[in-house]
Amino acid sequence: MSGLDQASSHPSGRLRSRLRKPFLGTLRASLASLPRLALDIALPTLCVSCREPVSGEGVCAACWAKLSFIAPPFCARLGIPFVYDPGPGLLSMQAIANPPAYQRARAAVRYDDVARTMVHALKYQDRTDLAPTMGRWMARAGQELLSEADALVPVPLHWRRGWSRRYNQSGALAAVIGKSTNLPVIGNALRRVRPTLQQVGLSKADRALNVQGAFKVPLENKSAMQGRRIVLIDDVLTSGATVDACARALLRARAASVDVLVFSRVVDTL
Repeated sequence: MSGLDQASSHPSGRLRSRLRKPFLGTLRASLASLPRLALDIALPTLCVSCREPVSGEGVCAACWAKLSFIAPPFCARLGIPFVYDPGPGLLSMQAIANPPAYQRARAAVRYDDVARTMVHALKYQDRTDLAPTMGRWMARAGQELLSEADALVPVPLHWRRGWSRRYNQSGALAAVIGKSTNLPVIGNALRRVRPTLQQVGLSKADRALNVQGAFKVPLENKSAMQGRRIVLIDDVLTSGATVDACARALLRARAASVDVLVFSRVVDTL
């Protein structure tokens, strides 16, 4: 037996061999992580609102404190927060005067300065790292809706806008929520069959006219919608015209019901 064979067969040699393997694995993993560590040091994640360095969430503690999370009491239909608690099941004047096609709407936060910055960063600035945080907040806000749902459907972009943005922010949020709830995401359930103007700056009436007839459930997807309880996913609810048009298209395809879950909603201050 050679000296090398003797060393490897000796108990102490075998012990050193077993210890060497995990050590080498740890060393390789550490060396592999060095470029990422160097990049994090050179380019730290900045708060999307105030641009201060943050770790992980994309929003610093100070800006997080400025967010207005929506919690009860709120309108049972539209999710609009009430100033005081009027009792269970009470509807807002908006829900009574102009009931939407969808059953219920819920939002994680009010559409204030920090929320607006987060939405714009996700939508226009490729800050897809914000989607996990925003999606988790949405999942908490929409627990009631999600517990009764069969599937999630993101509000679609027209293919031209999707081509220029390269991804659908509503689809990114739906993917996060679907993963946390084990609900299927049917990304092609709806199609935006014609391009629409940006809703920003349009009146409520013009918003409704802008998206009228803009959404359709493709023939090949209609059977997948029949009898299913759908939760529509979007980033912002302003007048509700877009999600209302989407809900009407899904209901025409025989969906059992449609609820709406968004990251933020505009709340009129009285």
